[in-house]
Amino acid sequence: MSGACSARPNQPQRDRHRSFALSLTGPFTILPGTECQLGESPVWDAVSGALLWADIPAGTIHELTLATGARRRWQLEGPVGSFGLARAQKLIVARRHEVGFLDRATGAYETLAVILPPAAPMRLNDGKVGPDGAFWIGAMDESPEKRPIASLYRVDKDGTVTSHRERIITSNGLAWSPDGSLMYHSDSRGCLIECWDFNAASGTISNPRRFATAGEADGRPDGAAMDAEGFYWSAGVSAGCLNRYAPDGQLDARIKLPVPAPTMPCFGGADLRTLFVTCLTPAAGGTGAVLAASVTIPGTPVNRFAG
Repeated sequence: MSGACSARPNQPQRDRHRSFALSLTGPFTILPGTECQLGESPVWDAVSGALLWADIPAGTIHELTLATGARRRWQLEGPVGSFGLARAQKLIVARRHEVGFLDRATGAYETLAVILPPAAPMRLNDGKVGPDGAFWIGAMDESPEKRPIASLYRVDKDGTVTSHRERIITSNGLAWSPDGSLMYHSDSRGCLIECWDFNAASGTISNPRRFATAGEADGRPDGAAMDAEGFYWSAGVSAGCLNRYAPDGQLDARIKLPVPAPTMPCFGGADLRTLFVTCLTPAAGGTGAVLAASVTIPGTPVNRFAG
């Protein structure tokens, strides 16, 4: 997570928007037993009432059923950049260079599409299922130079891969507006968040524009989530905070977290009013790497892969 951004962030507009900080009904607490080297890609499964997340370098996906405390864990070969929900209790998973299905019942893995050449100095990173039922997945340069050589891809149900955005350093921050008409994406190393018009029928994006800019001290934009009011939640990985952006791109609220490097938020719970946050390093004392807090503004439901 090295590198620096000098861009100036959008300034808070607290007089124009209700601060989300006032909607927290309690402090963030650490979920016990969620230690990770690099916790990422939290996903709420409303059908099973479970929170899932990945530990990228360990190549593992974890599941915690909130009502019972039951846990499951799946081990894959190589890093797991991200994943999304699919049908029949399967997950669509991004590994280093490919995307495939993980069967949660058997643990079996099946490749769907190879996206990057095995020798590429990159790996797949942030990915989510869009309103079109496809898996959108971005890559990142793993070299110390952090070059803009990565792309954002769309993986269809038949394994067809199309590239939609190039010259990215670290692809991140995928999220969609509540009505599915807008797609958001960030380049963590470029310190920018952009917005696209999204066509769910054709699976295409158009009319790109800069949505927001966040510098190193304000929290480089890592993973993201969307709430029901159309506000975009970005993990400020370099500043130990969450940044909530209004639909017009203005910074509405910044919430400090009890961890130094949050990586992605997601909304869950039966009413989508629990905010979960994964982080890069274990919290102080090594007691956990996934945070949770109750909120009054719900999130938006996640999509399932159509394949």
